[in-house]
Amino acid sequence: MKIRPAMPDDVSAVLACAEKAYAPYIAAIGRKPAPMVADFETQIGAGQVHVAEDETGSFLAFIVYSPRADHMFLENVAVVSAAAGRGIGRALISHCEAEARSLGLSAIRLYTNEKMTANLSIYPKLGYTEIGRQTEDGFDRVYFEKSLL
Repeated sequence: MKIRPAMPDDVSAVLACAEKAYAPYIAAIGRKPAPMVADFETQIGAGQVHVAEDETGSFLAFIVYSPRADHMFLENVAVVSAAAGRGIGRALISHCEAEARSLGLSAIRLYTNEKMTANLSIYPKLGYTEIGRQTEDGFDRVYFEKSLL
C-alpha cells in the first residue's frame, strides 16, 4: 500500500468513498454527515487530503487533516468497503500522526458524530481520549485528542 497526497483527479474517488462510507449514518443523524458534503476539491487543492492506493494504483481510502497552531486536526478518514478491515484506516491515521510529529505538533484532535458508535470505540483503542461533547452545526459531536509527547 502507498499513501500519497491527493491530486485533483482523485476528487471523484474521494467523494464516492465518502458517500458510501457515511450513507449508513444518514437515518440515525437525520441528514447527511458533514464528510458527505465536504468541499474535497478545495481540500485537495490545499494539500489536506492524502489517499491510500494498492500496488496497482487502485484507490483504497483517504484521510483529511490540517495543522493548527498547536495540534493536527484530523477531519475525516474513510476506506472503500472492499478494503475494510485490512488496517488501511489505521495506517492513514498513523501517517497523520507522523506528519504532526514532523511539524513539531503536540497532539492530534478530531471529532466524530455520537451516532457513529463504532468510532467511539475505535479511537480509544488507537490511543485517543474523549475530551468533550457538544452540539455544533446541528451535529452532536464527540471530541477526541491524542498526545504525541
